[in-house]
Amino acid sequence: MDYTPGIEEIFDDGPIVGYIGFDPTAPSLTIGNMVQVMLLSHFQRTGNKPIVLMGGATGMIGDPSFKDAERTLKTIEEIQVNIDRQMKQFRKLLDFDGPNAAVFVNNYDFYKDMNVLTFLRDVGKTLTVNYMASKESVKKRMETGISYTEFSYQLLQGYDYQVLYDRYNCRVQMGGSDQWGNITAGTEFIRRNVGGKAYAATTPLLTKSDGTKFGKSESGNIWLDPGMTNAYQFYQFWINCSDEDMPKLLRYFSLKNKKEIEELDLMLVDNPNEVKRILAEEITTRVHSAEDLDAVKKVSSLLFGKGFDEQAVKSMGTNTIELLKGELEVRSGSADQWSQGASVIDLLTELNIFTSKGEAKRAIQGQAVQINRVRITDPAAISEPEQIFGNGYVFVENGKKQKVLIELA
Repeated sequence: MDYTPGIEEIFDDGPIVGYIGFDPTAPSLTIGNMVQVMLLSHFQRTGNKPIVLMGGATGMIGDPSFKDAERTLKTIEEIQVNIDRQMKQFRKLLDFDGPNAAVFVNNYDFYKDMNVLTFLRDVGKTLTVNYMASKESVKKRMETGISYTEFSYQLLQGYDYQVLYDRYNCRVQMGGSDQWGNITAGTEFIRRNVGGKAYAATTPLLTKSDGTKFGKSESGNIWLDPGMTNAYQFYQFWINCSDEDMPKLLRYFSLKNKKEIEELDLMLVDNPNEVKRILAEEITTRVHSAEDLDAVKKVSSLLFGKGFDEQAVKSMGTNTIELLKGELEVRSGSADQWSQGASVIDLLTELNIFTSKGEAKRAIQGQAVQINRVRITDPAAISEPEQIFGNGYVFVENGKKQKVLIELA
């Protein structure tokens, strides 16, 4: 962790105010963003007051920090939609009630009534081009080309800090190590423009043990929005993390105390999968809900575990079924046809689970076919209305590898 000198001393006088900025360039936070949310959470849990600065203005500009190319600009309307969705996620992860309640601030409010001349005189005059160009966050882009729009980003972030210092007595800005240049620009704003003293603290960017970026899976980003990454996919990401990454992930993402985490460190030696399960359950409950975690466990048991019988299948609730639909093949069928007692062989062939009636018959004779976890052994078996669960679903398995959810209408 990097920080400016003297930061330890300001905590001696009691709770302080600190902030982290988040640019709403996407409709959801990722678990990469969650590293910084956890920093705010720990900051708050030790009695300090966190500010979540939503980048309604800076999100329209685009942070050039260590980016290879210009960002695609978004409209005010797009940014506001993203802010509204992200705020719902923050409310799950931070406490917005009580004496040190977190607060939302939108930096669009700092600039919406400011004209260009005022910006150039009061904001642009603060830093020299030489100072701004010396920052590591823009050096690479200076070689390949950077617009004035993105070059000016650190002016906005610096002025943001000054406004929060004036209005909230905010004395610490935190962020990832890629934000060091922008954050220290803010401390310069406060020193030069208002004669104040403010501080910066950054955490290393979280990477996997193999050096790759944390927060991505084979299918892309891991989002906190359940409509973009569902609870099952979210849970499985943590289950599939490498053993080597677990000590670091426990310290970044768990709210367990030091003794509990050290006990989990010892457990990693003999039972790393149990440690992953404990962390996955804790984070899934916090980001999604206890009900979603329960659905995740049922889906995991159905897909990989044992003991999930016919009654368990037929009692699955809406949450569990929706998660299943994201993980299984889903075929559409006729509810009337299934209810009227049709040939199972005919139905499964029409649903393309088998390519022919002969193949379906051989699979049944080989005891490979199950409906709702009940094995079908008679080639003459017919469908039954009692097999339909959850307002129109039937679960079919062909051996261990093919699992299909039939959606009936």
